[in-house]
Amino acid sequence: MTDPGAHERMTRVQELLHAAWEFVVGDDWRTAIGVALALALTAIVAAVGIPAWWIMPLAVLGLLARSIRRAAKDPPPRGG
Repeated sequence: MTDPGAHERMTRVQELLHAAWEFVVGDDWRTAIGVALALALTAIVAAVGIPAWWIMPLAVLGLLARSIRRAAKDPPPRGG
């Protein structure tokens, strides 16, 4: 006997996971990976006992500059 609402609940879970993925990754998976690596580096440096407050601001500046440079180089096609 299957639960009649199981399919609807699964669809809602899939929609929630998809929305979370779009929020985190968005259009640029490279930036998402860069942020994840910067967070990991921050955690490692902090665990060693070195102040790590400066890592994320530098990472954000670098990732933002790289993202803007990439967007300026490859503008999206115009629809007609």
